Amino acid sequence: MATVSIGGETFEAGASILHPKNYHALNYSNLLGLKVKPPPSSEDDDSMSLGIWDGKKFVFKTLQVDSKFPLVQKIVSYVNSFRIFFRYGFSLLKMGSFVESTVDSFLKYYESPERRPIFETVDEMLKWAGLYNLTTQTLQDELIGIKLSPLLIEELVTVITRINYGQSVYISGLAGAVSLAGSGGGLWSVDGGNWQMASGLINSSDVSLHLNEEIESISYLGEYYELNSTKRKSYSCEVAVVATPLDEVNIRFSPAASIPERKLQHTHATFVRGLLNPAYFGLRTVAEIPELVGTLEDPDLPFTCISVLKQLDENDTTYKIFSREPMSDALLDSIFSARLQTNRINWGAYPHYKAPELFAPFILDGQHLYYVNAFENAASTMETSAVAAENVARLILSRYFSEASLQSSNLQSFSPDADVSHFDL
Repeated sequence: MATVSIGGETFEAGASILHPKNYHALNYSNLLGLKVKPPPSSEDDDSMSLGIWDGKKFVFKTLQVDSKFPLVQKIVSYVNSFRIFFRYGFSLLKMGSFVESTVDSFLKYYESPERRPIFETVDEMLKWAGLYNLTTQTLQDELIGIKLSPLLIEELVTVITRINYGQSVYISGLAGAVSLAGSGGGLWSVDGGNWQMASGLINSSDVSLHLNEEIESISYLGEYYELNSTKRKSYSCEVAVVATPLDEVNIRFSPAASIPERKLQHTHATFVRGLLNPAYFGLRTVAEIPELVGTLEDPDLPFTCISVLKQLDENDTTYKIFSREPMSDALLDSIFSARLQTNRINWGAYPHYKAPELFAPFILDGQHLYYVNAFENAASTMETSAVAAENVARLILSRYFSEASLQSSNLQSFSPDADVSHFDL
């Protein structure tokens, strides 16, 4: 949850949108008194123009009209919906049903604690909700199985998975379904930035922060864990929770922890204040370039998407580019006719998904060393991380504390069917 300042504006570098059924995030926002809003127009607006780029030409573009009149925008939206339906047909409805079915299964994780088990493994957690099979084959195989048209998979589905996960339709079916859900309607964000949820929850908790200090080793010494940091400090605790991906950090465990080898997918987010070069896209004017340029799966394409974040005037616009590799200045100078400011961020954003997926355990040592990010191999979002974290919290309570302590816990959970929050895990 980082922010970027460019052109006098602050933008979120990632994790900028939330699904309408992300009930934990909604609960956090309500708890902290945060104001929610639709995300920026570049990420969830029917009037935003879309182009699908194959590296040489736009294979599909929606209608683009420069008008602020609501009626005109509504007409353009209807025309574009018709054009999309005309190209992809009833496969769009099948795709929608696939996503809706997956979301409905995921909603089981919000059932009341009395009806919801505590899970020691990700496999158990997924099987209970009916989601495990989606991790055993690719998204492409899942969509072929429900008879989606090859054109829809090759174009629109590919564009979505490349934008949301930086990967192709060969990701696992569950990660793919989550990616598709993130392109639907009703998306929202926190006014002023989603980072306020994490910051607010930390500030409202009874915790001691040790910022700019990394843990180098975690050792189990029989009755407690010893944590040693890069600042040559040592900490003792009876329960340790790892809440960061272990794939690119060098934490030594004693005894050794066994987790499946996993590679992180890096997303390079490049923010540019300037103006796109229409000649790069084979066009005459900047106005002809869609506000969101998605791309097909081609290793020679240097970016996965380009989107407009804010247009200051016809010669000054802020863009966000996602790519799998860093964008060099020479490459940017070919894509842009002018660059006033450029900011780059390299994210180890999510796992590199494959099918069938293998999952690390929530309990790393059979004692009280827990790993929240084990769930990321199923899907990686703010909400799935919150769901996994809640399960780990319940797991700690059930294994470490007495039944009486479990019943009296005041950790907060949320049910989408309830009118108010309740305080039992």
